[in-house]
Amino acid sequence: MMNFEYGGILGLLILIGDIWAIINIFQSSASNGKKLIWIIAVVLLPVLGLILWFLLGPRDRGA
Repeated sequence: MMNFEYGGILGLLILIGDIWAIINIFQSSASNGKKLIWIIAVVLLPVLGLILWFLLGPRDRGA
């Protein structure tokens, strides 16, 4: 029987979320300096950076 650890699954979900955030940061219309700051925040603080980006990050408003 396989034994799954919740920490491993949670870590994988955080990694997927961080990769998704970084891709969206690259695609945003923010300046290169702001993109760099957000990417550093997400990479150095994976959980907190992801939450902050989701709540405060650059948004492309419009159609």
